[in-house]
Amino acid sequence: MMKNVYIMVSSLTNNGELLMETLEQRTELFHKERELEFKQAKRHITFPLRGDKKYYYAFQCAQFEKNLEEFGFDCYATSKAVKKEGLFFNKYSITLGHYHGHDLKRFNSKEEMLGFVIGYNEAVSNFKYYGFLEEK
Repeated sequence: MMKNVYIMVSSLTNNGELLMETLEQRTELFHKERELEFKQAKRHITFPLRGDKKYYYAFQCAQFEKNLEEFGFDCYATSKAVKKEGLFFNKYSITLGHYHGHDLKRFNSKEEMLGFVIGYNEAVSNFKYYGFLEEK
């Protein structure tokens, strides 16, 4: 394979020489960083995520929470309340604060819930892009 392939990293050592790392070392570091980001994004997801799309779904849920922190959801799940209490993504609902908190929305399956989250994020992204929403 590519065991002997080297890449240059833009950081410098103490004596000014370029730091050289193998591709394997960089790849391993990249995977560790993504796994830490995944664990952080999944902290409020109460059902298992499996398969190739688990990272995508976890990051979409994290983005959904950021969007609600910015814009709020309803009269109870305001921007301030979401920032203070956080969201929980359950198999059949999204709740405010804890597992049995205020239901923002209920679903028939986790796939339906994830589809709603992704669609909401896309809508917010499009509204921001076209200038209908101003970032706070």
